[in-house]
Amino acid sequence: MAQQDKKRKRMSPSSMPTRRRGCHFCQDHVEEIDWKNAGALRRYMSERGKIRARRITGVCRRHQRQLAVAIKRAREMALLPYVSE
Repeated sequence: MAQQDKKRKRMSPSSMPTRRRGCHFCQDHVEEIDWKNAGALRRYMSERGKIRARRITGVCRRHQRQLAVAIKRAREMALLPYVSE
């Protein structure tokens, strides 16, 4: 019996089941993400200026695409940096 207990593997935190978060934009019924709201867009960017992945932000596929386009437009209009060092 003691050998079976030793062989039992512990679940790592990455393989443990987690509760699925809903998309923030879907919950607020946002149809289109505005590129002029630079403060809200910064939440979805890393400290280095990169766009965060869906699995990190919890945004659905549709809104992640809109988010990427909005961030790129805000960068083009100099509201957001391309890179921050």
